Amino acid sequence: MVDIAFLKETAKNLRIEILKMLTNAGSGHTGGSLSAADIVTALYFYKMRHDPKNPQWKERDRFILSKGHAAPVLYAVLSLSGYFDKSLLNTLRQINSPLQGHPCCKSLPGIEVSTGSLGQGLSVANGIAMGLKLDSSSARVYCLLGDGEIQEGQVWEAAMTASHYKLDNLCAIVDNNDLQIDGYCSEVMNISPIDEKFKAFGWNVLKIDGHKMEEIVEALDEVEKIKGKPSLILAKTIKGKGVSIFEGKAKYHGIAPTQEELKIALKELNNGKN
Repeated sequence: MVDIAFLKETAKNLRIEILKMLTNAGSGHTGGSLSAADIVTALYFYKMRHDPKNPQWKERDRFILSKGHAAPVLYAVLSLSGYFDKSLLNTLRQINSPLQGHPCCKSLPGIEVSTGSLGQGLSVANGIAMGLKLDSSSARVYCLLGDGEIQEGQVWEAAMTASHYKLDNLCAIVDNNDLQIDGYCSEVMNISPIDEKFKAFGWNVLKIDGHKMEEIVEALDEVEKIKGKPSLILAKTIKGKGVSIFEGKAKYHGIAPTQEELKIALKELNNGKN
């Protein structure tokens, strides 16, 4: 049975760690890290098969953070999962720290691929999924993309490829918060309707509220049953979710909280308790 209360509490703790490390670093990406926290929590603490004590376990499921600038959400979930000590989070973006501004697979256990150049993650996920199929592995691949990111043409080449090769062991998830660094995605370069476009490329598509844990869990279960085609979970989210002063504001795409903002955020996340 799914422990939804546990998953919600864990997502809250992820947000707390994200905000602490960003404030300490004085730089980084707040909005898109917070918007993805519920999705990433459900993957690591409910759905994915992985072993922090054996990061290279052959039968593990793979997670690709295509929107690599949201590295803090990945670092937070890896730490809380047990891949490395939580104290390391305090070194985000420091010289010689393994917690770089974008994920580096050479630096930390649990990171499958170095990402950050937008638009490339789905292509990499395709290659991994194809390799797993050739090995007759039951492992699955999950790739998290930003909605601004899918303005990149390579994403659609990858979408066509995944459908052509019937990669039913692949699940892409779009963090659809409708904001990028320059403003609303619909104004910068409209990518709607995302669901119909992926369907046209031959994908199975599910639309969910990316902050309702019950819907996330149900969708992750559902896509495992799909055979013969890749799946997309289009998750409607809110940039900066969890903290009212950050929510829905493009300003916080790439700006870290101040110490005062951190105090406000932590109090809000802890239901009024400091």
